[in-house]
Amino acid sequence: MSELVRLEVEDSIATLRLDRPRMNALNTELTEGIRAAAEEASRRRDVAAVVVYGGEQVFAAGADIKEMQPLGYSESLLLGGRLQQALDEVAAIPKPTVAAITGYALGGGCELALACDFRIAAEDAQLGQPEILLGLIPGAGGTQRLPRLIGPARAKDLIYSGRFVDAAEALRIGLVDEVVPAAEVYATARRRMSRYVGAAAIALRAAKEAVDRGLETDLATGQKIERALFSGLFATEDRTLGMTSFIENGPGKAKFEGR
Repeated sequence: MSELVRLEVEDSIATLRLDRPRMNALNTELTEGIRAAAEEASRRRDVAAVVVYGGEQVFAAGADIKEMQPLGYSESLLLGGRLQQALDEVAAIPKPTVAAITGYALGGGCELALACDFRIAAEDAQLGQPEILLGLIPGAGGTQRLPRLIGPARAKDLIYSGRFVDAAEALRIGLVDEVVPAAEVYATARRRMSRYVGAAAIALRAAKEAVDRGLETDLATGQKIERALFSGLFATEDRTLGMTSFIENGPGKAKFEGR
């Protein structure tokens, strides 16, 4: 894993920590570090949930423009593919994830936040997809994940204009889920993820897959995906534990084992 990215695990919550001074610009090394850290978080059984965090000052201010500027067509295909792959790996983490956003989440940084299940922003945070101001469009999921999250018209407004969105507007349009003082962003993100520690991990995995795959298809196909995943959970020990505990002790008291 890159020295620019750390995966720190405490009390079953992993922090995928970006640490490239000064603005966490997404260069090749940082991108590869994100991919590797997301893959590790996915496979580790001691990780129940993940916080993606850029530190107290900034989440990620976008791609490294100095690295991108001299690229031609073929090189840009490779660079864009690596960034897409890294953020797809974050989106595919089969556990709850939250972006803890301080400072700027712009361009690729905003796309990284979009790859998470939830987003918590500091009161002074700013988000956006300003690629149009460079003569480009978002290239790591922004044109796809953003309209699925906030609707096509609002997504087009942000993508076409390249304007920044403050935390209050981001909350109003559904781009973030919660706004808190900057000093409380990380702690709030950890508290949100703590509710999944000790939960039915296989059922959470199935729920995430059902929602994410269902959004990519029509309703009838989505329901088939849901039905298959629902039925499959009847083969797990957690389902037996959950139903037995419900019958014997009432709801919410089961102790799950992740099997």
